Amino acid sequence: MNTLQLGTKGMNGPRVSAIGLGCMGMSGVYGPSDRAESIATIHAAMDAGITLLDTGDFYGSGHNEMLIGEALKGLKPSQRDAALVSVKFGAMRDPAGGWVGYDARPAAVKNFATYSLQRLGLDHIDIYRPARLDPNVPIEDTVGAIADLVKAGYVRHIGLSEVGSRTIRKAAAVHPICDLQIEYSLISRGIEDDILSTCRELGIGITAYGVLSRGLISGHWKKDAAGAKDFRAYSPRFQGENVERNLALVEALRRIADAKGVTVAQIAIAWVAAQGEDIVPLIGARQRTRLDEALGALNVKLGPDDFAAIERAVPKGAAAGDRYAAAQMASLDSESRRG
Repeated sequence: MNTLQLGTKGMNGPRVSAIGLGCMGMSGVYGPSDRAESIATIHAAMDAGITLLDTGDFYGSGHNEMLIGEALKGLKPSQRDAALVSVKFGAMRDPAGGWVGYDARPAAVKNFATYSLQRLGLDHIDIYRPARLDPNVPIEDTVGAIADLVKAGYVRHIGLSEVGSRTIRKAAAVHPICDLQIEYSLISRGIEDDILSTCRELGIGITAYGVLSRGLISGHWKKDAAGAKDFRAYSPRFQGENVERNLALVEALRRIADAKGVTVAQIAIAWVAAQGEDIVPLIGARQRTRLDEALGALNVKLGPDDFAAIERAVPKGAAAGDRYAAAQMASLDSESRRG
């Protein structure tokens, strides 16, 4: 497993595996999941050399952190020491599972971190980041609070999530930022307009989630497969005519994958990984079979002809529907036209 450094230009960012494991799907966001299989998948990922585990304190309202904590206890000491846990905080939920806003006030930051450390069973968090920009709190205040946790030894590195260039610059002026976590895939390429160049100017890495667009471009998704409690049942890209158009893009991609003797998921992951050595794809596998398929993407080599064929099959901006519902899109600083 190759490793990449998140955060350059003298900020001594962490070295992480070339791909990371996104654990959100193990806590009910995409419908029921199997606890034993989830833990086995985390162990298999670590055995394969994956060191970066990504979670959020609101995934399953703490369930995901406790799951990771349980999985880490079952590892050999050397593997446990190698694990790098990235945690998002700030998204608030009600008892029914609804989303009720964001809280990134300094006192809240420290409170959230305290509970995360307890659930994870760790004495520090490797990368800590607000899940979204809190519109009521200056990003400088939020990052400053995390910086206090860094000084105290409870956090190693500071990251950001789904914010635009202006916010990135403000945050980086307070404390070095090792990475920006943001959606990036063949059908979600908004960061190429401005955000990616800003991060590269500042030496900030990218941890790319949604590289398979929540399974839509995995090659396995079938129309109307989402259950009532599945996030995708409410996602615009999985609705009506949108999903038909998007699955047509997948079939065009499948022809390229078949010609190379790889799967659609593998070519989609390989495309993201090939966009730069400062980009770490997060794969959302919650079963070992899907993990094995994703790991195979590391062996897929794409040349100029492949990139041209992929661009023809899935041109930038070809996706039908936004990546989130309207209310969630409105909360994304990364989608703001402020730059």
